[in-house]
Amino acid sequence: MYLDPDVSHAVKILIVGHFGVGKTTCIGALSEIEPLRTEEEITEASVGFDDLSGTPDKTTTTVAMDFGRLSLSDSLVLYLFGTPGQERFKEMWEELSRGALGALVLVDPERLDESFPVLDLVERFGLTYAIGVNHFDGTVDYPLDEIHEALNLSPETPVVRCDVRDEQSAAQALITLVQHLMSLLA
Repeated sequence: MYLDPDVSHAVKILIVGHFGVGKTTCIGALSEIEPLRTEEEITEASVGFDDLSGTPDKTTTTVAMDFGRLSLSDSLVLYLFGTPGQERFKEMWEELSRGALGALVLVDPERLDESFPVLDLVERFGLTYAIGVNHFDGTVDYPLDEIHEALNLSPETPVVRCDVRDEQSAAQALITLVQHLMSLLA
């Protein structure tokens, strides 16, 4: 990884979530560099492993990680690491979580039950996190307090609505995480 000697603070942030929630898209929207992607075509070998019912048009999947970079100032850079969403790749999570300051957990409000294993991993690795409710076209706009309650989150865990395809919206979700991290460090 290239480290700029003029950058005094580099922060590792994870972008996590269940299969098909938009992690790769989020990093693509936010990164100032061409993101590193480790996507492969979904083949018949994934039948019985990957549930495509919530994402019928999905044709690729991340098999290792995504990586992007976002400079917040001349001296502060966020390194964004996206994890694979499937259970069979959870070993990657432990490696990717090392040294991470926090995680933006993306959830699909239509598939909240798929978020619990992700939240379990984030908490197991001791990461501070915020929830980004990725809003998909044609889905119900559930109230954020209902999502907060349905996920059984602690009162201080921020929940924000976002559309990870939109740079400004994805950035606002990331800003929510960064503000949450800063409030805990103060």
